[in-house]
Amino acid sequence: MLSYQHLYHAGNLADVHKHALLAWMLDYMASKDKPLSYLETHAGRGLYRLDSSEARRTGEAEAGILRLERAFAPTHPYLRAIDATRAAHGKYHYPGSPLIAAHLLRMVDRITLAELHPQEHAALSQLLRERARVEKRDGFALMQALCPPEPRRGVMMIDPSYEVKADYETIPKFIATIHRKWNVGVIVLWYPILTAGLHAGMIDRITSDHPQAQVFEARFPPIREGHRMIGTGLVVLNAPWGMAEEAARITALMGAA
Repeated sequence: MLSYQHLYHAGNLADVHKHALLAWMLDYMASKDKPLSYLETHAGRGLYRLDSSEARRTGEAEAGILRLERAFAPTHPYLRAIDATRAAHGKYHYPGSPLIAAHLLRMVDRITLAELHPQEHAALSQLLRERARVEKRDGFALMQALCPPEPRRGVMMIDPSYEVKADYETIPKFIATIHRKWNVGVIVLWYPILTAGLHAGMIDRITSDHPQAQVFEARFPPIREGHRMIGTGLVVLNAPWGMAEEAARITALMGAA
């Protein structure tokens, strides 16, 4: 259950889609005067080296952000977070979603992160220190206990590895519970699109339960023979105004680059 480590996949095409949209959301929401909360169920270590042996072994970063970064405008919040990460840690470093949030949010905004993997939790705690509350706890249980958060305005990122196949069944129930407790929260679920199509029933259930939910997907060919991921998606409840247009721009950018 705790075997997944994102350092093999950091900066891949799914990260580009997910992180670019997350960065846009956080930047848009932080442009308003009111403070906000950022919560994440499966945070990871927050910082990755794209020149590591693990990253080079899969080649996913090379096919992802290292190929696509020049397609983004330098002023895009995703690129701003990457640039800030490289300035602080080195040119081959890449920010996970907790570090993107730390770079783009203000000190008045609260960041709460869950990560169960012992090494990942230790690395994340060391990275963010007092900037975030980092809990070594099941993310689903922690977020149910915290919701509604304070400030009530905010974003929750649900980003499991889907190692536990039961996630596809339990996540719709989790989202329904969180939405009942925190009906103003922007709830974001990331999911992989695999050749087996395991995500389809989950998305059907969520969109049936929440007709206002918006689904943003990007498809791409497998990056190597036998690779099962052929796309990536986000389901968003209470999506900020203009997100559909931004998602379309990012998907087009990924296809054209």
